[in-house]
Amino acid sequence: MRTLILAAAAIGLVASAPAIAAPCKDPKTGKFIKCAAKAPPKVVRCKNAKGQFAKCGTAGAKPM
Repeated sequence: MRTLILAAAAIGLVASAPAIAAPCKDPKTGKFIKCAAKAPPKVVRCKNAKGQFAKCGTAGAKPM
């Protein structure tokens, strides 16, 4: 009984190992590649009432 449980646990661990390493795998070629870095957050730009770019802290400036 114990060996059956241990064998099932070992098979489960072996089967789940490729799923852990899959995020950095190229879907077209199937080869492992370097993981892409996260994109930097987009910069919030503000415009004033005239439509000119302004600092977001100034009066009347609204984010685009």
